[in-house]
Amino acid sequence: MRIENHVAIVTGASRGIGAACAKVLAREGAHVVLVDLHSCEETKTQIEAINPRAKTSLYEVDIRDRNAIQKLVDDTFEQFGRIDILVNNAGTASRLSLEETTEEVWNRDLDTNLKAAFFLTQSVIYPYMKEQQYGRIVNISSISGIIGGLVSSSDQGTATGRSGPGYAASKGGIIALTKWIAKEVGPLGIVCNSVAPGAVETELTKCASYNLDNQVIKRMGSPEDIAEAVLYFSSKEAGYTTGEVLKVCGGAAIG
Repeated sequence: MRIENHVAIVTGASRGIGAACAKVLAREGAHVVLVDLHSCEETKTQIEAINPRAKTSLYEVDIRDRNAIQKLVDDTFEQFGRIDILVNNAGTASRLSLEETTEEVWNRDLDTNLKAAFFLTQSVIYPYMKEQQYGRIVNISSISGIIGGLVSSSDQGTATGRSGPGYAASKGGIIALTKWIAKEVGPLGIVCNSVAPGAVETELTKCASYNLDNQVIKRMGSPEDIAEAVLYFSSKEAGYTTGEVLKVCGGAAIG
């Protein structure tokens, strides 16, 4: 129970990486606030089986809505009396080319992946984490934000190109934001780090195939691979680690 009775907010918690993070944090003793546009009832049921003592709260909100963000953060503190961990995981990903990317698609990826993470981080730190002089911010970025997009093909073998420019830009922005926030809040007892997944088997990637020839580990990642890395950054043991980007990608981004 590495984080027993800590309180964690996890976005995108209905499935995939977000659900895996929520379950791993609950396994280690945390109470978890599950945030998504979709129902998180299944994740809640799975958490209850893993650790019946873990409390859960569910919020079906659009994290691009700043007022909704503030309300869920305030409600979380009112219910639990503290906020220890924030996992900014929710995201969207287009695979359109530069020429095909519209303003609407660009804004969707930037607003969901970057702006919402900024507002959530701001809201949990001030005043809550600042007052308790403790906090763990974990941002899910991507190696797309490091190498400029991952190439995939459809199940039929047709090229689908790289993850789109809006996705890559937003994930690169998350990495820069992580480092900036780390420098800002370190004196407050708060650390901020990022996990950068490579190709991971989720709902977003189930219709795509990735060439694993350039990976050292010849398999797709699992949501649990990412969640275990998130657990380290969420724990007390990460108190001397901040501003870091941990690539969990099977070696695809070794360079």
